[in-house]
Amino acid sequence: MEGNACLRRRMAESGYKQVELAEKVNALLPVGCHGSVSDRTVRNWLKGATRWPHPRHREALEKLFGCTAEELGFIPPPAEGEEDPVRRRDFVAAATGTAVAAAVPAHAAPKRVGLSDVERLQGKFAAIIATDHRVGGRVSIETQAQGLAGEALALQSRGTASQRTRGALYATAASFISSAMWAAIDGRRFEAAQRHHDRASSLATMSGDAAIQFRIWSHAGSLYRHLGRPTDALAANDVARELPIIRRDPLFASLGHARQAAIHGLTGDATAVRRSLGYAQEALDRADNNEPRPVWMAAFYDQAELDGLAVAAHLALCQYEDAEARAHRSLAGLRPYMHRSRAITTARLARAQLGQGSLEAGVATAMTVPADVTAHPRVVGMLTDFGRRLHATAPGSASARTWDEHTHHDA
Repeated sequence: MEGNACLRRRMAESGYKQVELAEKVNALLPVGCHGSVSDRTVRNWLKGATRWPHPRHREALEKLFGCTAEELGFIPPPAEGEEDPVRRRDFVAAATGTAVAAAVPAHAAPKRVGLSDVERLQGKFAAIIATDHRVGGRVSIETQAQGLAGEALALQSRGTASQRTRGALYATAASFISSAMWAAIDGRRFEAAQRHHDRASSLATMSGDAAIQFRIWSHAGSLYRHLGRPTDALAANDVARELPIIRRDPLFASLGHARQAAIHGLTGDATAVRRSLGYAQEALDRADNNEPRPVWMAAFYDQAELDGLAVAAHLALCQYEDAEARAHRSLAGLRPYMHRSRAITTARLARAQLGQGSLEAGVATAMTVPADVTAHPRVVGMLTDFGRRLHATAPGSASARTWDEHTHHDA
């Protein structure tokens, strides 16, 4: 089929029709530019009638797909005085479906890409992590992470680099896509999360970085756990737990065991939950807090996170007293910036109290979830479930009326 085959393929992979792509791009345009892309605009892109879109449209497309405009099949206009209007591009095919190498004119000296370029991108990655801990789950985090992954991959094509630097660039790109994956999981956009996993795992394999491979497969375990597919969740988490970094760093081993415990909770295997939590605690106690680790790991995993995962496991087993005890300990240890985790653990604490028949305490706890976090998709689901269980347990009670008044007031 003639026209822009690259864009057509990327649209198909993302499940976008022409009208849907126009809507997505319009949503990313600056204020005052909304609505400037129509299905006819997209049709011109696909036909090749528009070879090089407007700069604002290109920027939105790059953010949306996480790659450069050239990698989407668009062709920049020739430079002034350039005789050959065709710019030839050689693409390195990867399972990600993303082109990462572009030909440089023979007369141009290629730029040298070094670890300083990687460090600059890793600074942006730290900002993504910080935003995720504050709010989490937002499409804006997912989109920004994809765009930064495209920036990392573009460096592969715009200059020469050592093998070490190229591996670091792939690892950085995989890190960004893994954050997009987690934002999609957190936001209950599971189909998008699966697409991000496929892309991130391919990039991580090319990087040779065991730490980011662990993060991606551990996220996959969480994805399947949230989907209610414990068999797949255990298999994905086993991939993470079999990586060499587990033997090198007890902190990674601890996280792997803690997430395994949460998955075992779904299967109803109390013995496996107890065993995995014991392994997680033992490994955490052995971990050296001064060991240098990736920012995503250093920023979140500690005793409070282990306790938070234990809460999820105990709730799944209806072990409400154990869940409440772990929730209190997790809340006491959470770092100040972890707003999303605090809201989720608080909602779980309310559920544990309700499960023990403490209606007033459960409602009082649920009402302390900050209003600015109650729009988070996971928190919404937990509080909705809490209200449903409350009404099933004590319909028409004073506690149920108090909760209804609280939720209606917030709405």
